[in-house]
Amino acid sequence: MHPAFPHVILLKVLTMDIYDLLTSLNITFQRVDHPPVYTCEEANHVTPDLPGARTKNLFVKDRKGKRHFLIVVADHKATDLNRLGEALNIGKLQLASSERLQKYLGLEPGAVTLLGIVNDPDRHVTVVIDEDVWQQDAIQCHPLVNTSTLVISKADVEQFLQSTGHTLHITKIPERELATS
Repeated sequence: MHPAFPHVILLKVLTMDIYDLLTSLNITFQRVDHPPVYTCEEANHVTPDLPGARTKNLFVKDRKGKRHFLIVVADHKATDLNRLGEALNIGKLQLASSERLQKYLGLEPGAVTLLGIVNDPDRHVTVVIDEDVWQQDAIQCHPLVNTSTLVISKADVEQFLQSTGHTLHITKIPERELATS
């Protein structure tokens, strides 16, 4: 049973349930429905005028697969996972498999979202948000599927994470150096 949403006995919260959960927590959001999107570019094309930080979410693991992280960065950043692993004192990080994504967050590839943390009641996943994203007043995210985008205030995102029992880690996410020719 999920502590913030006790009538959901499933480990995985369904899309319609996420709206009920947000409402039960008095979290307000702006919702825009759109065709499925699989890249940040596609999302920006179908939601060009939404306020808040446009984000990219990466589900990664340590080399041994014992620790998992949901990384939230600005959509334009190319994240350097090696340097991020060093900054977090974890060692090498790599993208986790779709099977791990489903197991820990109940999500499909293309729908990775900060809200997926609701499906991690045992807190196996550490949430890391880039300080550039956290400086914004609001954050854009998917509601567990890639056919809608929500805008949620930073204060409400913080309240959501607290309701799940997850600690928020804000850090400067290192960017990959892009090769120049």
